[in-house]
Amino acid sequence: MHIPRARVVSIAVVFVSGMVLAVLGPLMGKFDNPVCHAAGLVFSSGWAWACFAFLVGFSCRSKAASALLASSALAVAVVVYYVFKYMFPTSPVGQVVSSGSGGELSSRILVWGMAAFVLGAPVGLFGNIARTPGIGGLPFRLIIPLTVLVETSARLKTEAASQGLVVEITWEVIRIAAGVAFAVLLLREVMAWRARRAADREVHSRPCLPAQTQHPVGHDTDS
Repeated sequence: MHIPRARVVSIAVVFVSGMVLAVLGPLMGKFDNPVCHAAGLVFSSGWAWACFAFLVGFSCRSKAASALLASSALAVAVVVYYVFKYMFPTSPVGQVVSSGSGGELSSRILVWGMAAFVLGAPVGLFGNIARTPGIGGLPFRLIIPLTVLVETSARLKTEAASQGLVVEITWEVIRIAAGVAFAVLLLREVMAWRARRAADREVHSRPCLPAQTQHPVGHDTDS
């Protein structure tokens, strides 16, 4: 079976993007800098991974392809994430931390890899359905902003105080951005719906013009 080169390239880009996402979180945590620490928390957060699977599904035309590609790319990204953390463990400055046993690594990869594969499929499918124009696709387009709002609110309550001011500001900014995105998507669709309703009413309110009588060509109406 021949697969177009463009299709192969697009699939490769998806998997490479997932690997980059997997590495960025633990990589940023290695720097003794509050900004890098905050970036590491963001890239390792659940909503960032959910957003990745959602965008993969959004980029696919086929529902089956969106579910399969999102789940596969997410599972591969989880494997890369744990392998990277095992090979390059993050440790506080001046301390040496063991990377753990190979058995522990295998169990984490197995559990979270399977979870990513199972959960990535519906998230990718939701991303594909979000392509549907109008009210039909609106609930699915609101999934990611709503997920970000819920997670960042929970992190602000439980983690922000112990992580420092930079992390607290980061979560707060992301939560505000998610709230704005949620409101913009909702307001935009409501305005488009009202515009369609107004256009329909205008069409139905136009008076029907009487049909004009057509005369045969060459027929003299005065005779």
